Amino acid sequence: MSISRSSKGWIAAVALVGLCALQTSVLAQQQNRSSTPASAAALAPSWTYEGPTGALHWDRLNPAWRVCENGKQQSPIDIHKVRLDKTLPPIQFHYLTGTMKLVNDGHTVRVTPPDGSYITLGGVRYNLVEFHFHHPGEEVINGDISDMSVQFVHRSDDGKIVILAVELTEGNSNAILAGLWEKLPKTAGATGTSTLMLNPVGLFPADRGYWTYTGSLTEPPCTEGVQWLVLQNPVTLSREQLQAFAALFKRNTRLLQLTHGRHVKASE
Repeated sequence: MSISRSSKGWIAAVALVGLCALQTSVLAQQQNRSSTPASAAALAPSWTYEGPTGALHWDRLNPAWRVCENGKQQSPIDIHKVRLDKTLPPIQFHYLTGTMKLVNDGHTVRVTPPDGSYITLGGVRYNLVEFHFHHPGEEVINGDISDMSVQFVHRSDDGKIVILAVELTEGNSNAILAGLWEKLPKTAGATGTSTLMLNPVGLFPADRGYWTYTGSLTEPPCTEGVQWLVLQNPVTLSREQLQAFAALFKRNTRLLQLTHGRHVKASE
């Protein structure tokens, strides 16, 4: 099963660098906001995506982060050679409309949705904790990277984590992003609250077929056992919306990780 994506030349170069880096080291990224709120993230041990505190060194910054280097279920991965599994359940969305709080934590912009938003998957409820953005996209499909991606972090009552990822590609303006970007916090520690009533389901494509695999958070502490659901179809954002985020985060993505024999399944 093969899916192609268009991407900018320099973004493709980043993908190539990530693929080459795979051969020598397993890198790292993403923190679960339900256990570490965005406000507390700024007080956690400092980490970045590049340089002395970058992904190549996360495991040395904090003993609790050693899985970032030694784990066997790290994310992101290049999604290819997927297996169709028609028994995979559909994702059922129960997202609420309301105002949303945005926090710039120095690594990304995290958005807190209205209380009570959740999905069900296979009869299990997973509450929506937060969603956040990456530039360029962390999801790699057959070696191609999207302009950006948005990741929705969910947690069940027994602590299981499910992350839904949606690729964002340059095209038509996105109405939900337009409402969020009006209050886009531009400096680390800054916050904003949308004045419009928004529903995050507007950041999902109409066709919600997905790929799934077991992975990890893509920033420290790189916790494994996370179920990833990567939507097979992208959503568009305008060039202006893309540039507004890129001006704040030139690159906030983790490079690709080894699969270690993991298989990716497709719902359709």
